[in-house]
Amino acid sequence: MRLVEAARPTFARHETFHPRYGWFRKAYDAAARDPGIFTHEDAPTEIGVGKNMVRSIRFWGLAAKLIVEDPRRADRRTPSVVPTRFGHALFGQSGWDRFMEDPGTLWLLHWRLLAPPSRLPVWWLAFNEFSAVEFDDDDLESAAATHVEAAAGWKTPHRSSVKKDVSALLRTYAPAERAKGRPGRRAALDDILDCPLRELRLIGRSEATGRHRFSLGPKPTLPPAVVAFALLDYIARTGAGGKTATLSRLAGEPGAPGCAFKLNESELLAAVEPVVEQTDYLDLVRPTGASQLAWSEEPAVIAMSILEDHYGAQAFDVVAGPVGDDPIDDDLVEHLGMGRNAPDSMRKLEAASLSTAGVR
Repeated sequence: MRLVEAARPTFARHETFHPRYGWFRKAYDAAARDPGIFTHEDAPTEIGVGKNMVRSIRFWGLAAKLIVEDPRRADRRTPSVVPTRFGHALFGQSGWDRFMEDPGTLWLLHWRLLAPPSRLPVWWLAFNEFSAVEFDDDDLESAAATHVEAAAGWKTPHRSSVKKDVSALLRTYAPAERAKGRPGRRAALDDILDCPLRELRLIGRSEATGRHRFSLGPKPTLPPAVVAFALLDYIARTGAGGKTATLSRLAGEPGAPGCAFKLNESELLAAVEPVVEQTDYLDLVRPTGASQLAWSEEPAVIAMSILEDHYGAQAFDVVAGPVGDDPIDDDLVEHLGMGRNAPDSMRKLEAASLSTAGVR
């Protein structure tokens, strides 16, 4: 997959803020309460953050495909957003993991930030096309800028925008430099509270040089169910024909889950095998000696069932593949007591109950 196929030409839309703890759920909750909330003058008060952070939270919700621009809004001049099917399945009132207690949720969010279409082309390049063993900020910035400049049909962004995206990436995943006087355990907790995705330990530092390096190999906190979901989600998104896909492709093709999780073919096989053994319509075959993932049902349907088993709860609808990025259906909006009109009394009641519960 090429960059222009995998990502949108958007740069530095995060207002220089990396995703903080709770922001993904805040994005969902805010859109669920009021699709137009991010444009309200009192949005900082309603959401409980600064004005620039309001825009950043909206961006990270869109980037993780938890919310989406509402294609059915009555007033096209007023931008509004609604939860996606996946966002609702994860963070809804009966969602899989409203409080992000399952380690697999962080891995899912990581995958969705990179899954096509990604709103983070610099991040996509870092995980899929950047091959340096060790690197510093400038190395990654230079490589990303070169790739972006070569992207056919894209307007070359200002170099400072690429720099901001590199900075946000490293503040999201890399351990922070330790300040004097900060005990190790307290510093580690501060890192996770500052950005939960650091807990994935996808980027570390070389003990010898202090430079950044991607963490290759098996990931202890990465659940097999999330790996299987990502594989099937990727297959559904890329429209692969047939009923099989080689693990070599799913591990090494730019944009594939193997690149996102930094797993090679054998590691990917070991990670997905436990789920395949327990899942109907899914198998591992070797007709020509090469390991292949085979399916006998729609990949998106199998992917959804795998997450339902993992979290122990059902989703309202198919939440994998491109369909998972679609807005929740109108009947579900009404069922939840949320409307697309600002005066909607039921939505006000929902907002009041969420506020009372301390969700905001």
